[in-house]
Amino acid sequence: MRRVFGAKKNTEPPPSIQDASDRINKRGETVEDKIKKLDVDLCKYREQIQKTRPGPAQQALKARAMRLLKQKKMYEGQRDMLYNQTFNLDQVSFAAEGLKDAQQTMTALKSANKELKGMMKTVQIQDIDNMQDEMIDLMDVSSEIQETLGRSYNVPDGLDEDDLMGELEALEADMGDETEADGVPSYLQPDNQTDYDEISLPSVPMGQTGAPPGRVQAEDEFGLPAVPRASLRG
Repeated sequence: MRRVFGAKKNTEPPPSIQDASDRINKRGETVEDKIKKLDVDLCKYREQIQKTRPGPAQQALKARAMRLLKQKKMYEGQRDMLYNQTFNLDQVSFAAEGLKDAQQTMTALKSANKELKGMMKTVQIQDIDNMQDEMIDLMDVSSEIQETLGRSYNVPDGLDEDDLMGELEALEADMGDETEADGVPSYLQPDNQTDYDEISLPSVPMGQTGAPPGRVQAEDEFGLPAVPRASLRG
């Protein structure tokens, strides 16, 4: 049966874009090294040609240098071709990475969309409106409670601006009557104009002061009879 239909060969997976790019870059580096080596040899031939006199020897050096220059041009062509291939692979790699990112983004959006739909089923606009209306009613009730608790008792109503101005004018007139020309309120002035200096006081008995008759008793700084120092010493 195997001879008729043949055996199934084990096929290896195709190389990825990154593998192909790495291989081409490695080949490009090898070609670049060869070009650098040829540049060094060409510099040596140039110095030898300049030092050699015109003749067969110089012509032989020029022929060798020409062969190296042709090799260099060939390698430069291969290098440019490899760089172009690498550029194409990079473009394909960028496009593939972009598609992968787009697929992941779409998967994430689908999952988020499904989750949002499930959440929206639990939240209704009507429920939110009803809750807002209830909150407004509660705030109104709270304001009424605060106004009721802060109400004043026995405060007359019906007062307007004319009543206020009249009350202020009456207070100003009362204050003007109570104030005299010197600026002293009447309630701070004495009730009568009696001169207290002319009031006669009873004489002090002889036995209490100890002063002889007809002699003025000495007074201290407070206007009281001075006590003799001998009595203070006791």
